[in-house]
Amino acid sequence: MIDLNDVQQFNDLSKKIFQELKKDFIGQEEIVEEVIIALISSGNILLEGVPGVGKTRLVRSLSQLFDLSFVRIQFTPDLMPNDIIGTNLIINENNSNNIFQFKKGPIFNNIILADEINRANAKTQSALLEAMQEHRVSVNGITYKIDEPFFVIATQNPLDLVSTYPLPEAQLDRFMFKLIIKNPNLKEVKEIVNMTQINMHENAQKVCSKEELIKMGEVAKNVFIAKPVLNYALSLCSMANTNKSIKQYLTQGISPRASQALINSSKVLALLKGRYNVSYSDIDHLIYPILRHRLKLSFEAITNNYTPDDIIKLMIDICAKNKNGGNR
Repeated sequence: MIDLNDVQQFNDLSKKIFQELKKDFIGQEEIVEEVIIALISSGNILLEGVPGVGKTRLVRSLSQLFDLSFVRIQFTPDLMPNDIIGTNLIINENNSNNIFQFKKGPIFNNIILADEINRANAKTQSALLEAMQEHRVSVNGITYKIDEPFFVIATQNPLDLVSTYPLPEAQLDRFMFKLIIKNPNLKEVKEIVNMTQINMHENAQKVCSKEELIKMGEVAKNVFIAKPVLNYALSLCSMANTNKSIKQYLTQGISPRASQALINSSKVLALLKGRYNVSYSDIDHLIYPILRHRLKLSFEAITNNYTPDDIIKLMIDICAKNKNGGNR
């Protein structure tokens, strides 16, 4: 049962969060909303866009307003896993005995900005896998916990740019959302230029503690989702594995993580919209950032110039007509 006092606190904090972000990030309201949804849902985020559209600035602002420890790791072809995780050092104790001491790497922070993650090789990319899922790191058989909350927010250049390495499926599946940041329009560019002429630094102030952020996620878990809406959401995600009309455009199916992410994030969106229950529109809205990086297009889809979003739209159309997806 959802507590109305908790909901009121959730709404008050969310309003303050969006107000603070407007100080540093112009436009892209849908992107900002989806980033906040992912953080409240304890999800990792993959941001794709050409350089200069404000991806790094957005993440720095988020760390300030949530008062979270933050580190930016620039991914390059020569970056090594130990540069991220940390390494064992030989310490001379009392000039007699040498002992190993683990020196923690930058991954032991609340927000990791993996900048241009697809410029590093696969070995380095995989250094994030355990931390992204279990929020811990294992080194030489010893496991080290990472303080909560923990998020990986990775920026990615479009794959047609020079010197980019596609992320492996196992890593892509650990991102809750893939968000595509488009170039700002002329009005937004003018506002960005005026803002940065005054101050290049982020202006967001702390309005929500890490404990309050975790509490917001706990409150959202109590949002009601009716059985027909739940069935519709699960049917949408399962179409990549079961529906022949969809499978012809894909080379593989998707894991249960997609369904988990869709349900968790749709509950947060419902609260942000002032509702105590998940609607079909919440599912339709969030299925795009949840699935677009999980769908691997087949040759037939590519030759027809289909994008992942085109396939998702087809899934929605088919599922809406399917009685098993619920009456809409």
